[in-house]
Amino acid sequence: MGYMNSQFRTVTPALIEHRKVYRHPVQIQRAAIRQHGKTGKAGELVDVSIYGCRIACDSRFRASTRLWLRFDDSSPIPATTIWCKDGHIGCRFDEKLDHGLFRSLTLISE
Repeated sequence: MGYMNSQFRTVTPALIEHRKVYRHPVQIQRAAIRQHGKTGKAGELVDVSIYGCRIACDSRFRASTRLWLRFDDSSPIPATTIWCKDGHIGCRFDEKLDHGLFRSLTLISE
């Protein structure tokens, strides 16, 4: 004999991660964001992978906006915005991030 009403609640599907690689939290948080021909904006690097990053900033950018990023005192890194929401932007790097820079951003010092 079955129940007329289910005793279990309905749940929404889990969010599926579509990234190729895990994004690592960072130790160095200072970031500079600049569009071609415009003044730079300050931001905080939240997490990073070799393919992209998430930055917290007050500025809004449209998807597909071309940017130059600097983390701490790195060389400029060309990137494209993928999304912008709730004070954060998601960027994809034009080329994989240099291994040495990635290591310095994610290395935890004691």
